[in-house]
Amino acid sequence: MTQIQEVSVDEIKHLVSERALSGETMLLNMGPQHPSTHGVLRLLLELDGEIVVNCIPDIGFLHTGVEKNMEAKTYQKAEVMSDRLDYMNPIGNNLAYVTAVEKLVDVDVPARAQAIRVILTELQRLNSHLVWLGTSGLDLAAQSMFLYCFREREIILDIFELVSGQRMMTTYIRPGGLWRDVPVEFETAVRDFLKVFPKRIDEYEALLTKNPLFMDRMMGIGKLTREDALSYGCTGPVLRASGVDWDLRKKRPYSGYEQYDFIVPTLTEGDNYARYLVRIEEMRQSTRIIEQALNKLPMGPVRSENRKFVPPPRSEIGVSMEALIHHFKLWTEGFPAPANSVYSAVESPRGELGVYLEGDGGPKPYRVHWRTPSYENLGILPVLAKGFLVADLVAIIGSLDIVLGDIDR
Repeated sequence: MTQIQEVSVDEIKHLVSERALSGETMLLNMGPQHPSTHGVLRLLLELDGEIVVNCIPDIGFLHTGVEKNMEAKTYQKAEVMSDRLDYMNPIGNNLAYVTAVEKLVDVDVPARAQAIRVILTELQRLNSHLVWLGTSGLDLAAQSMFLYCFREREIILDIFELVSGQRMMTTYIRPGGLWRDVPVEFETAVRDFLKVFPKRIDEYEALLTKNPLFMDRMMGIGKLTREDALSYGCTGPVLRASGVDWDLRKKRPYSGYEQYDFIVPTLTEGDNYARYLVRIEEMRQSTRIIEQALNKLPMGPVRSENRKFVPPPRSEIGVSMEALIHHFKLWTEGFPAPANSVYSAVESPRGELGVYLEGDGGPKPYRVHWRTPSYENLGILPVLAKGFLVADLVAIIGSLDIVLGDIDR
């Protein structure tokens, strides 16, 4: 069982050791506003000097009731809330939810839409890893890394704005395909990015990978064994850095990932440094996938012709009364989904992001539940932190790459 919980004063005595109650060790609150915690997180620390004896995560400060709010909306309108869970992976959140809807109602997705989905979600993975690398570097006083990573991130956000009109909360992927086709400038913009980005990854590694100060802060710190990673339900780079070759894009392909040639980076050391190296290599592999998807990008529609679930093209609305009525009814009344339940998962930058979706025959989901990777990955923190310094805890949290919006929901 994970140790993530909301902690009251009355419960503290049951969670800390007898040494803390007797005054031999010190209890210290880290957060909930500490800037190094990558979100609004409180850690209750039990310290022996500067050594962490116990670490209890206290979550819930960002809880917004997203799941229940989604159940109050039609299937189409609920999607906008998925953008705001893991705010470093909005397009990936969209994909997880949309694939669950498509699975529930059995709607097809055109090949062109599938390829564009892959390109955008891999760009989103790069965007997320860049934020992780920049902020984690900032935590360890590598201030230049933050500036360099956000320089490349701006290019990716510009591409998102090009296709959707929004830099972050795009809601661009829709049930049955996409909101609209990408503009003609899209392919050139992505290829221009691919020309420069591999060299930029080399620059990041030149600054960090063999840097003695960085290695001292990362190597041997926060070691996670394969057995603990599996028993705590960890996924993503955290799991793969502990020797488990598990990536849903390979093991349970979706959106046509079986067409693409890429490797799943895996290491066995299980420490902060291994998690860093895995994510660096994942950025290289994402560029490979994007380039292959661009080269294979087929022509054709980007939305299903199944008009029961997909609105008609905007071009038809001005010339067809039937199309206008159909569009109006879909967006006001929604579409009925069968009384059935499905689970659909994608590989987010942090690990397995899954949606359990249950219909009751009406236009609104009866139950929406998210399986988010940050929640499981944070659960291992007490194991990783024990015996290390408080200063090491900052690096350990960064190496887990948690997002509190992904945890609290």
